[in-house]
Amino acid sequence: MALQRYLSFIMIMVSFVACYNEDLLGSTVEDSPYIYDGVIFNDFIKQIVDPVLSLESKLGDLSPSSVKSFNVDDYGAQGDGKTDDTQAFKKVWEAACSSKGSVLVVAQKNYLLKPFTFSGPCKSNNIAVQISGSLVASDNPSDYNQDPTHWLMFESVQKLTLKGGGTIDGNGNIWWQNSCKKNKKLPCKNAPTALTLYKCNNLVVEDLTIKNGQQIHLQFQDSSNVRASALNVTSPEDSPNTDGIHVTNTENIQILSSFIGTGDDCISIVDGSKNLHATDITCGPGHGISIGSLGEDGSKQFVSGITVKGAKFSSTTNGVRIKTWQGGSGSASNIKFQNIQMNNVTNPIIIDQNYCDQESPCQEQKSAVAITNVLYQNIKGTSASDMAMQFNCSKNIPCQGIVLQNIDLQLEGGGEAKASCSNVKLSYKGNVKPRCDYIEEVNEHGGFGSTYI
Repeated sequence: MALQRYLSFIMIMVSFVACYNEDLLGSTVEDSPYIYDGVIFNDFIKQIVDPVLSLESKLGDLSPSSVKSFNVDDYGAQGDGKTDDTQAFKKVWEAACSSKGSVLVVAQKNYLLKPFTFSGPCKSNNIAVQISGSLVASDNPSDYNQDPTHWLMFESVQKLTLKGGGTIDGNGNIWWQNSCKKNKKLPCKNAPTALTLYKCNNLVVEDLTIKNGQQIHLQFQDSSNVRASALNVTSPEDSPNTDGIHVTNTENIQILSSFIGTGDDCISIVDGSKNLHATDITCGPGHGISIGSLGEDGSKQFVSGITVKGAKFSSTTNGVRIKTWQGGSGSASNIKFQNIQMNNVTNPIIIDQNYCDQESPCQEQKSAVAITNVLYQNIKGTSASDMAMQFNCSKNIPCQGIVLQNIDLQLEGGGEAKASCSNVKLSYKGNVKPRCDYIEEVNEHGGFGSTYI
């Protein structure tokens, strides 16, 4: 029965991906052209669509004769939520990874697990893990002595699909209670990431709940051609450092139709991330969608080709944010924020090139991560603070190519919001509220105020 369900899922997915290709291309082309240094967005469109095509090819590789089902219960798992089932998962993974065209089935039970890595490469060209039940993390910190930063990890597994409607539960309360952000007397240290996909290419993660992450809930690292969709990522608003989806050094990734409400960034996009397309994201509570932080400790870091389209933010501390440390280098470039609704968001639009997340004040530095070619288009709603837009950019490397088109942000409860603009080259198109109320010439440091078109 599990095999039949999986093959039906494959056929549905092939049809869906084909439709998705058409929708994605059409929706990108219909936007008013946005030009980066004279180059229209055609290359970026191709970079988004190509990974989807590769995923369609992946699904088409399977044939009924090549698929074999592996049920974790057949390898000794109890699924009672009390017995440690880690060894059973190790055994079933070894079997599934060694077979061609395999499906690992996790039944509708509660499986208690210690830290475990699903290691590849696998013999199978296509491998699926169908999680119908719950995977629950051990909350004994001593179980994490060997690797305190990961709970579940898939490493070097190609053409992997994770799905099934089940739950991955980080059981993070013990880590939250002992966080330095909860108790200033405690030392600051990392907690485990609930689920990490590391060096996994042609990857699908969909229809899963990931909750109560010890720290980050879901991390894509050093991977490519990724589609994450229909995810429900949640933890309490006061849970520290619990980013929903964290993307690092990963390219060609779509994050689609997902709800994310945590104690930190809904989506955080950091160094090495390229060609990311996030669509139909509901965010709140949390810290919004953040690019960065970049450039910490003088590092050289790059992020490019990011599109956030069709998002809704409710009562978050930030909406769409780009943050970089002084003293770093590199760039955050070719970024689009489109068709976004802000509801009672404290900082709806913010760029901060002077980010400083430490107790002592950060000293002023001459170098900075360059921020260029950023489009804010069709963004409406309410701000919980007077300052709905903030561009706090570097004196020496100001923000350039920042375009605001059809922006309407007002104070929650009524009234006009404000904008704060420092060292930024702005272009206004259409109706934009609020606006910076001054024009400043280029200063001796190379800084900019606002310009109007």
